Amino acid sequence: MLLDFSVSQTLIVCLLFVWAGFVRTGLGFGGAALGLPLMLFLNHDPLLWLPIIGTHLLFFSGLTLSQRLHNVDWAYLRHSAVYIIPPAIIGVFGLVSLPTLWLNVFIYSVSLFYGIIWMLNRSIESHGGWVDKLLLMLGGYVAGTSLTGAPLMVAVYMRHVAKEKLRDTLFVLWFVLVSLKMTTFLALSVEMHFITALWLIPVAAIGHVLGLKTHAAITRNDITFKRWIGGGLAIVSTLGLLDLVY
Repeated sequence: MLLDFSVSQTLIVCLLFVWAGFVRTGLGFGGAALGLPLMLFLNHDPLLWLPIIGTHLLFFSGLTLSQRLHNVDWAYLRHSAVYIIPPAIIGVFGLVSLPTLWLNVFIYSVSLFYGIIWMLNRSIESHGGWVDKLLLMLGGYVAGTSLTGAPLMVAVYMRHVAKEKLRDTLFVLWFVLVSLKMTTFLALSVEMHFITALWLIPVAAIGHVLGLKTHAAITRNDITFKRWIGGGLAIVSTLGLLDLVY
């Protein structure tokens, strides 16, 4: 099923995709940011994991949005896309052309940054103007490179999109960005691992359902949740960087 993975590694992969699905719907973002650093311990090639994560994101975000398109802030989505999509396309081409080691250092470094600020109860903030545009462009590039740019863009979206529309609006954004990434993968003949992705959909669905059921509770306890997650992510990312060095 999962390429050359052993039975124990396959079980770990299943748990990681349950976790990614849970985070994606529980927070409304971050499935890749909190899942990919762990997956890279099993296989260092991001191009193995990102097509699978992308297939899942398209499936589950599409499933969620099928009844929620009326709750999307289309006006701000169109406005922000001007700053997000061009850097995202540049990031995708970087993903397929840069050495694997560089990509891993980039992914772990970005994840370590997220982990530290969440652990210390800090947040990425923007007060408008050029900072908004910069965060959207950086988030687009990081998303194009590794699908881990969500926290940068969310910092801006939280200021401009009503709370009750935020998650659904973000799901549309992720759907568009991942569609661009997957189309580019296909055009460049990147192995998509569709069979593996399809096999893992029922596994990820467990996390998806758990995330939907706990979304309200996570939102109410956002600070505590992010502190614990941030500490874990900082540890994982540090170990990942050390593993690359040694």
